[in-house]
Amino acid sequence: MISASLVKELREKTGAGMLDYKKALEACNADIEKAVDWLREKGISKAAKKADRIAAEGLAAIVVDENKAAIVEVNSETDFVAKNSEFTSMVDEILKAIINNDVKTNEDVLNLSSSEGTINDLIVNKTAKIGEKLSFRRFTKVEKKDNEVFGSYIHMGGKIAVLVTLEGANEEVAKDVAMHAAAMRPMYTKESDVPTDVLEHEKNVMREQLLNEGKPADRIDTILQGKVKKYYEEVCLENQIFVKAENKETVAKFVANNGGKVVSMIRYEVGEGMEKRVEDFAAEVAKQMNQ
Repeated sequence: MISASLVKELREKTGAGMLDYKKALEACNADIEKAVDWLREKGISKAAKKADRIAAEGLAAIVVDENKAAIVEVNSETDFVAKNSEFTSMVDEILKAIINNDVKTNEDVLNLSSSEGTINDLIVNKTAKIGEKLSFRRFTKVEKKDNEVFGSYIHMGGKIAVLVTLEGANEEVAKDVAMHAAAMRPMYTKESDVPTDVLEHEKNVMREQLLNEGKPADRIDTILQGKVKKYYEEVCLENQIFVKAENKETVAKFVANNGGKVVSMIRYEVGEGMEKRVEDFAAEVAKQMNQ
């Protein structure tokens, strides 16, 4: 009997597909180390050899299906592979699986059925075929009401993806807001979305700055209000000055003037917050020649 813990351990060691690591454990009488060798000998654990590589390139993509939409980020090691049809078709399959199923976590997504077993199997097999580490980083699935509209925008061929939901207004206005968000990089949709600890940290930094500038202690709180307002204008979509506005109106005002209000905004920028791979072409060639 092959235990779930053994299967999990072999999966973590090799990154092979579900059927493959069950076969390996059965063939090797549940001996983990022999099973790893068995998979290596079969060429199945090729993907695992790339586990320590940096995958910070890739694609951000969106699918909209009536009242449902999904946005994902799937990573590769190089931008070249991110444009490969094998990679883009994989991203499309992941999006389709998400939109057609009830999923809450990355693990839920990786366990969905795919053309090659599960989504995890699909990624492992594509990693082996393409020859780069590929990874599913994140997703958000959104469902809107009938009186709401989606606006989506993909920038730089999938480097940035934005999905906006508006109540009222229309899809053209929603797309304009999505394009604005792509360019202006808001971190939050509205003021209430800023976490309390983040805001308090910013206020503490501002307060220290004012004290260091020699501002009178009895005026600090008043000046701080203006600084917090400025902070919201920088990081909150609704508070930002709309890029296409001629009269300096905010995004919230622009949407309101078009009969709507902002419900949500999700913005993915590929590789944000991740360590980037440093390319050294000469070293890579030398490494390949010495293998």
